[in-house]
Amino acid sequence: MTTVVEQTTVIIVGAGPSGLATAACLHQLSIPYIILEREDCIASIFNKKSYNRLHLHLLKELCELPHMPFPKNYPTYVPRPDFLKYLDDYASHFKINPIFGNFVNFAKYDENEKKWKVEAKINGDQIRCYEGRFLVVATGETSDAFIPKVDGLSEFKGEVIHSTEYKCGEAYKDKNVLVVGAGNSGMEIALDLSDYGAKTSIVVRSPIHIIPRWSANLGLKLLKRIPLNWVDSLLVFISKAMYGDLTKYGIQRPKEGPFFVKVRDGKYPVIDMGTFSKIKSGKIQVLPALKSIKEGGVEAVFEDGKCYQFDTILFATGFKRSTNLWLQDDFLINEDGLPKPVYPNHWKGENGLYCVGLARRGLYGAAMDAQNIANHISNLIISK
Repeated sequence: MTTVVEQTTVIIVGAGPSGLATAACLHQLSIPYIILEREDCIASIFNKKSYNRLHLHLLKELCELPHMPFPKNYPTYVPRPDFLKYLDDYASHFKINPIFGNFVNFAKYDENEKKWKVEAKINGDQIRCYEGRFLVVATGETSDAFIPKVDGLSEFKGEVIHSTEYKCGEAYKDKNVLVVGAGNSGMEIALDLSDYGAKTSIVVRSPIHIIPRWSANLGLKLLKRIPLNWVDSLLVFISKAMYGDLTKYGIQRPKEGPFFVKVRDGKYPVIDMGTFSKIKSGKIQVLPALKSIKEGGVEAVFEDGKCYQFDTILFATGFKRSTNLWLQDDFLINEDGLPKPVYPNHWKGENGLYCVGLARRGLYGAAMDAQNIANHISNLIISK
């Protein structure tokens, strides 16, 4: 049986915001492309795996995709339903039609033919093949849900879920819920649970910065004009003035500033949406690292030796990326699915390979990557 191979100029893997932004930029330059997506919708993280109360944490002008601003009537901090509407309108406006249900399992550059060859599974076991001169990895930072190993977790008698399965705290009223992970998602889910009457605890294992939302946006604007260490000093001063000594509540601040930590480790500061006041009042309990589940599967044991019972353990422990399992390339992407080249040269590899939205700079960074990639491809096509 002859295998049908679809030919194009650019193959984009991933139809999240990063992939859509790249497609729009290529469309503007009249460069042919196809966009492959393993799910059955665009932006599946926002469509299927986000909690209901989610808002974009930064000002809307910092979250726009290329060539199409948010509608003027959108609120300053865009809620999830409005963002999904924006993405649908964006795809429609730029005539972006992803090929859904394509789970890419192999991509390799053919030196002889000077093109990328991509294989994707469809319908479970069928194989579909694509070839293109350029390949863009747009699978994002948040591709595969990650739950760390915890001794005895499989014996836990209650519910164990990842944050991608959580929608709303209504079903958890009066239940004891442990949130493991104190990033932005974990903190906001803990707030949502508490607002709905859950007896909420959150694991804060490592030092974190907590800053008010307005100061995060101020900091991003100031970074365009003054050095990072000055901006960090200002944000830490604001945090200390507003929240005081965090150690009284079981939280440590990192020694380095919030933007320095973000650039070095990709760890975002916690943008406070009201969680801290609940911690301060005792409505949300802060606990150290989860060590194990006690024999019998009823109690959770923590690093300080204390034990507590919970009805649900929710892991807001982030994501892992599986790019290294299918991309046959040793230069651009490391084993963790992040770029090897350092910012701002992170987006460009060799032989027409690119990545978008992997610099840990949010939607703003993805938009810049997409435009850089499209312009670079255009220049290569013209110069050929």
